[in-house]
Amino acid sequence: MLTPADDYLIHQTPYPIATVYTTDRNFYDRYFFNGYPRDGEMYFGVAMGQYPNLGVFDAAFSVVRDGKQRTVRASKRMGPDRMETQAGPIRVEVVEPLRKLRVTVAKNDFGVEADLLFDARSLPSEEPHFHRRGPITMDYTRMTQHGSWSGWIAIDGRRSEVAPERWWGSRDRSWGIRNVGGRDPRGAPPKEPPTFFWNWAPLNFEDLCTLFTVSENPDGSHWHAAGSILTPYPDATETHCQVAHELQFQKGTRWVSSAKLTLQPPAGEPLEITLQPLYHFLMKGLGYGDPKWGHGMWVGEDVVDGAEYDLAREDPMQNLHVQTVSLAKAGNREGVGIYEIIALGPHQKYGFKDWQSPA
Repeated sequence: MLTPADDYLIHQTPYPIATVYTTDRNFYDRYFFNGYPRDGEMYFGVAMGQYPNLGVFDAAFSVVRDGKQRTVRASKRMGPDRMETQAGPIRVEVVEPLRKLRVTVAKNDFGVEADLLFDARSLPSEEPHFHRRGPITMDYTRMTQHGSWSGWIAIDGRRSEVAPERWWGSRDRSWGIRNVGGRDPRGAPPKEPPTFFWNWAPLNFEDLCTLFTVSENPDGSHWHAAGSILTPYPDATETHCQVAHELQFQKGTRWVSSAKLTLQPPAGEPLEITLQPLYHFLMKGLGYGDPKWGHGMWVGEDVVDGAEYDLAREDPMQNLHVQTVSLAKAGNREGVGIYEIIALGPHQKYGFKDWQSPA
């Protein structure tokens, strides 16, 4: 089936854009954004995904203010037009590719509205390709980019202005195959429960942006890692680095209570960054791991819903996937960003002996 996207010189297969290159149910194409003022007092996250082989399109906007996390989310049947980027009240618009994107949340029954413009501070950083076999569970590309935000957010009519001199953030774009659509019920079941030790930390400073990400096996060996030191526009540059981490975990949880990250460029001194966590943003508010609103799940033809979480009352061991909003220091530099972690299963370095043991 032909769609407007087919008029652009962007084809990668002999088929129309509406038909992706694989029949794998887990193929996806996705936006993610976050934003925060320099003191970290508020936080918002945005997720939007297409799942062409599942026929599902979903999106969510979630914001933390005064210890409460509010979410509005939407899901619908995906049509053939891959350039359609709206679900319910949530829309993403590419204003200038790789430089400016707009996120809007129209008035809805769940009290969360927004009109926000992301303006890139750094080059987009293409991370090493993700590929995991046995059977294939990951085969995708992802890029991370830092930026500033302008516009506004309103919760129950109470409006917060968002100005670029005060608000920073980051975004990622990823596409390919990962377990968004669930495991294929055919075939042999796994011998053991899966383990996953995922870390991702995009940080903003006045004169630098940094990216740290590492995924490890239970013995601490890396199966994926990347680090970058980026200077902002107008003279944007990127230096790729080796990475290392020293983490402390809050007792009784798998949430990070402090972190020391090291970015080692090919030449010169390492950049050492320390993080001071402020609070934890629950990724389930954007659909990650939610039993009903998980990514690619069929919810209905055109469904809009909302949720509220009291962060002080949430059980950390029932929320293993979080982004920890943190103040950052690198020498004399002061910055802000997030430390995202998923710690499932054993990990020797940090003393996690089995799938469920807390620190």
